[in-house]
Amino acid sequence: MKHIISILVLCLLVTSCKTEEKQTVKRDGYYITGTAPGVYNGIRAYLETTDERGRKIAMDTAIVMNEKFVFEGKIEQPKMLNLTINSVKGSIPLILENGDINVTIDKDNLNSSKISGTKANTALNLYNEKSKELTAKRYQITGQLRAIKQKDMATNANDLQSKLKDITQQSDNLPYEFINKNKDNVFSIVLLQQLAEAKTADYDKIESTLDGLSDELQNSVAANSLKTLVNIKKLEKAAVGATEIGQIAPSFKAPTPDGKTLALEDVKGRLTLIDFWASWCKPCRMENPNVVKVYEKYHKKGLEIISVSLDGSRNQKDPKAAWMKAIEDDKLTWSHVSNLNYFNDPVAKAYNIRSIPATFLLDENGKIVAKNLRGPALEQKVAEYLN
Repeated sequence: MKHIISILVLCLLVTSCKTEEKQTVKRDGYYITGTAPGVYNGIRAYLETTDERGRKIAMDTAIVMNEKFVFEGKIEQPKMLNLTINSVKGSIPLILENGDINVTIDKDNLNSSKISGTKANTALNLYNEKSKELTAKRYQITGQLRAIKQKDMATNANDLQSKLKDITQQSDNLPYEFINKNKDNVFSIVLLQQLAEAKTADYDKIESTLDGLSDELQNSVAANSLKTLVNIKKLEKAAVGATEIGQIAPSFKAPTPDGKTLALEDVKGRLTLIDFWASWCKPCRMENPNVVKVYEKYHKKGLEIISVSLDGSRNQKDPKAAWMKAIEDDKLTWSHVSNLNYFNDPVAKAYNIRSIPATFLLDENGKIVAKNLRGPALEQKVAEYLN
């Protein structure tokens, strides 16, 4: 009898082990388990990203039930997001990547919540701790400097300024030093992505740091996307420098309404206006009568205009027809070109056009002498050169 019981117990143990094995879920997506003590049922949690204009967008939503919530899905490449919860102050950054992620919420301050479960989020936590340490030191020193100033005392001011400069340098170096110590961590790609999107980005340094990552990480989808972004940013930066006042305007060729090719060099006069516009652009169309007036008044004195249309948006059924109709309706009797490719037009790219109307005024040598002139300011500038 004892022998039979032992066999039964052994069978139960084996069955239990098999049951546990079956419960282990192999996922190819992300599964975020949130524990939210003290947060009421029905409260919504969000995974937020931002669009190109910096607006917050909820990428995914979950509802708190019994102090728990779950986000589940799949993402092609890791991405930095912010987790927010209605009625809970603050937000917490996390790396959204495929895998199991655990979040323990601090309902009094979301910034104090804990994230674990993936290698990238572990690195993110460590990086944030180092960053907070430097920030705290900076606040302490700036506070001391303010106190010295208020008392009108210069004692130790130079020493504090030196320390502040050193901490600032440490903060600037922190991302790159952290990445160099984590060359096989997905968080390094996310961190480089943030650096690339900053206004003061050093694209050459970002590119060389990216090249120093592990082979596996460099061949990832995220790394290839970042390489593309860096190349685009470098081209945009070059375009900004090439179109500053005092620079020779980039040359270009583009199709005319009748299908021929026209170059900027074919149009140049004593003074040349490059006008970026589109038939769908209301401010452009409102400005056109003023441009017509200036052209009619100064064309015989040497003013030439070449308009570059950014027609070709997805909303246009027949962009060429709309372009040609606008030229006729607005009585634009000068030279026109367009690739009908919206803001992806190569000429618009060369001039770093982000919005329209946009204008560049060139002298007889092709040097940019003014930008984005409208209304009376346009005629005033033209008159300076041609009267």
